[in-house]
Amino acid sequence: MRIAYLECFSGMSGDMFMGALIDAGVPPQTLEQTVAALNVGARLEISRVVRSGISATKVDVWVDGEKDLPREEYWKRQEQHSHSHASDHEHSEHRHEHDHEHEHENHNHENHNHEHHGHTHSHPDETRTRVSEPHGHSHSHSHGRGLTEIRQIISAASISEGAKNKAIAIFEALGRAEAKIHNTSVESVHFHEVGAVDAMVDIVCAAVGAEWLGVDEIVCSSLNVGGGMVKCAHGTFPVPAPATVELLAGVPVYSSGLQAELVTPTGAAIVKTLASRFAAFPEMKIEKSGYGAGSRDFPGHPNVVRLTIGEAAAHSLAEKTASETVRVLEANIDDLNPQVFGYVMDRLLQEGALDAFGMPVQMKKNRPGMLLTVLCKPEDASKLIQLIFTETTTLGVRGRDEIRQTLARRWETVHTEWGEVRIKIASMNGTVTNYAPEYEDCRRIAGEHHVPLKTVMGKAVEAYLAKGLG
Repeated sequence: MRIAYLECFSGMSGDMFMGALIDAGVPPQTLEQTVAALNVGARLEISRVVRSGISATKVDVWVDGEKDLPREEYWKRQEQHSHSHASDHEHSEHRHEHDHEHEHENHNHENHNHEHHGHTHSHPDETRTRVSEPHGHSHSHSHGRGLTEIRQIISAASISEGAKNKAIAIFEALGRAEAKIHNTSVESVHFHEVGAVDAMVDIVCAAVGAEWLGVDEIVCSSLNVGGGMVKCAHGTFPVPAPATVELLAGVPVYSSGLQAELVTPTGAAIVKTLASRFAAFPEMKIEKSGYGAGSRDFPGHPNVVRLTIGEAAAHSLAEKTASETVRVLEANIDDLNPQVFGYVMDRLLQEGALDAFGMPVQMKKNRPGMLLTVLCKPEDASKLIQLIFTETTTLGVRGRDEIRQTLARRWETVHTEWGEVRIKIASMNGTVTNYAPEYEDCRRIAGEHHVPLKTVMGKAVEAYLAKGLG
């Protein structure tokens, strides 16, 4: 089993990942052809740089003569431009007044003109921004693209269907994060912060490059998010930026204390979509590795991401399971109608709870009661707590985060003499460990055909084994 391990000890961004892919063996031509296939007027500039003594591949995206910049550098240039523009304006007003003082002596007003040196204005995004080359500036505004248009551009590109689906999934993850932050729908999100051409290039190249690696799994380390404050389109925010925080829900993160934005929303979306799990360096036989450079060079801190490719050790495969953070909600209830309790658990599951169950407990004053426990995704906790308060008599809900390990699961459908039944199949590293017929399917068939439930379930298992799906 071939795996790729991504080490984000200096954060993660789209251009850093592209650099690591190329450094680890992905042909530059593959990514250049991918950019050309998007037909959005972009090109790549690939170079070798050194970051704190480590040689790495640096990838810059150029769009219509404009180069991407780190956000800090963009805002520095914007401020310099603002001061320069104000100075030019004051000088122009002074010259205008001087001309009027001598208008009776010199009537050649046609030679009096106010010139503004053209500067490209691009809307700052949450990931990277672009600035024009010194020549040929023009006033233009980048209004970004909507998710529908982005899907269309990616779908029309001459790349594999798998890469298209991954790239679209990454953009949809960005869209969901933005939609939640701005309290709107995904389709209504205006991608002024993540829909710029350079972000599209980063994301599609990430999907194509990851596919080219031909690995069975991408594993990622914890992410160093950095610290301090960062300016973006909606003001100044603490690092990590709001979209990054939303995207990294359930992902292990930390800060080394470096005062800089190390994980961009685009980088977070790429990792969240492409990585199957987050763990320490796995046991593996290393084949090759690559380093992708960030734009800044921090003293004493290599601003790179490392991608290591290799074969997983055979005896470590059985230990591999997916890891995720879940929120555990609990409430002690001693004065609720048991019929309502069952209804509440049904509602919780309908609203997205991963699991819900009750246990009898002996409460204070020797009153018998029930302990309601709910497992859910962290982002669903708020609405489920509200449901518990609304539908039960409890006055308080406890919550904590826990890590759970899960096996890979999939569904297959088998045919019985009474109809189709879904089979839930659990596997570890491709080997089936458990399988079971879906209870609701079997219960429906048993009721419709007046057949014992255990008979239907037995026949479904027989059909599964006969089909050889394991």
